[in-house]
Amino acid sequence: QVQLVESGGGLVQPGGSLRLSCAASGRSFSTYIMGWYRQAPGKERERVASIDWTKRDIVYADSVKGRFTISRDSAQNMLSLQINTLKPEDTAIDCCSTDPARSEYWSQGTQVAVSS
Repeated sequence: QVQLVESGGGLVQPGGSLRLSCAASGRSFSTYIMGWYRQAPGKERERVASIDWTKRDIVYADSVKGRFTISRDSAQNMLSLQINTLKPEDTAIDCCSTDPARSEYWSQGTQVAVSS
């Protein structure tokens, strides 16, 4: 059974930081492009970052450039997202998946809430 399990969400004040992790099991994702996605209240889901298997092709949404850093450890089957300088508009449920996303490869989602 393939699973992607997230950890690291929480409630932080504006300007704070979080680190999200996504641990995969059941199959290797070492040859997949992987991505982080988020869905804010009342908005469509958006891809915020993606990284290919070489780690050289990394793409960020304009809204997170300079604040978010995606990384991966293919040997550990792990995907991470370092989030700095959090803003209230970053409040969302964050998920990891392949890029393009596949329905059978979604993590359970973790809440990121930014509020003073």
